[in-house]
Amino acid sequence: MFKLLILLVIILGVIAVLQLARVYDLTASLRKKREEEISYADNKLNAFLMLSFMVVFFVSFIWLLINYGDYLPPAASAHGEGVDTLMHINMVIIIIVFFVVNFLLFYFPYKYYYRKDRKATFLAHDNKLELIWTVIPTIVLAFIIIYGLATWQEITGEASEDALQVELYSKQFDWTARYSGDNGKFGHSDYNLISGTNPLGIVTAESIEEKAAELEAEIEANRAALEEGRDYLPAGKVEAIEDKIARLIRHKSRLLEIDQYESGGINAWEAGDDDRIVKGEFHLPVGREVEFIFRSRDVIHSAYMPHFRAQMNSVPGIPTRFKMVPTITTDSMRTIVNNPDFDYVLLCNKVCGAAHFNMQIKVVIESEEKYNAWLSEQKTFLAKEAAEEEAAPVETPAENTEENTEPISSETADQSASL
Repeated sequence: MFKLLILLVIILGVIAVLQLARVYDLTASLRKKREEEISYADNKLNAFLMLSFMVVFFVSFIWLLINYGDYLPPAASAHGEGVDTLMHINMVIIIIVFFVVNFLLFYFPYKYYYRKDRKATFLAHDNKLELIWTVIPTIVLAFIIIYGLATWQEITGEASEDALQVELYSKQFDWTARYSGDNGKFGHSDYNLISGTNPLGIVTAESIEEKAAELEAEIEANRAALEEGRDYLPAGKVEAIEDKIARLIRHKSRLLEIDQYESGGINAWEAGDDDRIVKGEFHLPVGREVEFIFRSRDVIHSAYMPHFRAQMNSVPGIPTRFKMVPTITTDSMRTIVNNPDFDYVLLCNKVCGAAHFNMQIKVVIESEEKYNAWLSEQKTFLAKEAAEEEAAPVETPAENTEENTEPISSETADQSASL
């Protein structure tokens, strides 16, 4: 009923507007006045309305600025104050330009509204004006760019040697954090090793062996499906299975090409054994420099931590980095914002797919002692012990025993070909 009433009001409003338009046309025809002819009184009224609207516009903007201008959450990183200062300087410049430009836009129609006894002066060119509105914006923009680059350089410069390194690994629609073990080095990772039990593709002798066995089982399953169904499968299905077998063989051969190397006297294949992989939330010590390394499995994501004034794209195949020093613990920030349920959060700031809205991970800032205690409780990486939510069962072909001697059906062959 309520929706019907709203619809009726809208229809009546449209009819009223149409009737008013007809009344205006009738009055214009009675006065024998053309539509483009505007009287001195109408011009003067419009001029004063322009000035009145300018006042209302500026007062409304100032009211919004007072009530909602402080839109940034409290900065909780050492570089956050510098970023906020840069933002405030930009906002001051924008607001000044906003008032100047809009004042001129409204004031000129008021000052120069049409009068019969006044004629406009045609000004084709003025070098002074051209110089003013070219040089001044150039100086302002150069200042903003140079100041911004200096701030960015300070944030993205080289981290100190004792900085804590944390790898943030993104994929649709999930964040995973990795900490180096006691050796202080991340294990080497390779996308060819990504699997249900090794979501980050960390290289160890065991992970290579397991992935090779998984690929070999899949190769044999597809070969069996091909042999059983070659006589009755369509040519396209046969070709698809053969192509998949070739791709799996190439994948397996790439595993054997992964080279061992040393980093800081540590074998890269062994460095990953004591890496710690955490999901759902990750912890950082307050007051200590942290260097983030970002990687992506699939598409471009963006790691955004609003309270730390930190954002960096996570790009497939290109590790990116960012450094910061957290300055306020989670407990202290809860007191500052007067919210006992507050938590820092890392969000994805790129629209990366259907479940983009759900791609976030909690960040906990705490004392060094609490951080060390939490880290010691995290399991070290083993290829066999990945997170259960990442694990996916790998189907292997059933052995041809006496109880399982039926030939492969066409439906099964079609499913194998579609893999």
